[in-house]
Amino acid sequence: MHVLRALLRTAKLIGYFTWFGLELLIRRPATRQARADWLHRFCAAALRGFDVKLTVEGEFPARGALISNHLSYLDIIVFAAMSPCVFCSKAEIKHWPILGWMTTMAGTVYVDRGRGGSAAKAGGEMKLAAEAGLPVVFFPEGTTSNGEQVLAFHSGLLAQAIGAEEPITGAYLSYSLDEENGEGVSVSDDVAYWGDVNMLKHIFRFLGLQGCHARVRIGDGPIAFRCGVKDRKGAAREAREAVLELAGTFVNTAT
Repeated sequence: MHVLRALLRTAKLIGYFTWFGLELLIRRPATRQARADWLHRFCAAALRGFDVKLTVEGEFPARGALISNHLSYLDIIVFAAMSPCVFCSKAEIKHWPILGWMTTMAGTVYVDRGRGGSAAKAGGEMKLAAEAGLPVVFFPEGTTSNGEQVLAFHSGLLAQAIGAEEPITGAYLSYSLDEENGEGVSVSDDVAYWGDVNMLKHIFRFLGLQGCHARVRIGDGPIAFRCGVKDRKGAAREAREAVLELAGTFVNTAT
């Protein structure tokens, strides 16, 4: 059943890419808003098609930056399904199969870590997104983990957002499997994507799962930083603490 389910959902995925890809080629959305709306509709359809349940507590910010912990390529689909937005992501993502094409066409801002001026360039793009009325989503950990801990936050993009005086809101994302998927299946290995794992094999394995539930808790308002842009490491620690405070039992949820 696992393999059959994965095959059927792979066929669905191909169908989604064909349909939305043709729309992209024909309409060629020229504005950030139009590209963000395309990504939003694409990802919302994908979550429904793969039977991934989404529970959200809190309001998606209308502008500024939304920061979150990072577990999987699925995170991008989850946040984009919630609201039109622009992503800031590590440059490696544009080479990922499927998602790389999708995020590039949707106007993702890529950050090439270790290359001088990359964060500043991304900061400029964040400002343009704000002027276009779109929130920017990024993952300060800079990479994915298995979800057992939240890694240290990098300070580059945070400093750019703080320096631009844009509000920064925290979010915490978690996954669970609500149904039995067989021996050896776990969220940390089969939903979270981390370490030296073949992406295509991981995606196929994920598509065979059942009962996947994504939960997102968003802060009540922007993070009140005590540290300013001059203390980048201090601000990064404060941002991580704000995200960690959002972890825990979900109440007053809406699906």
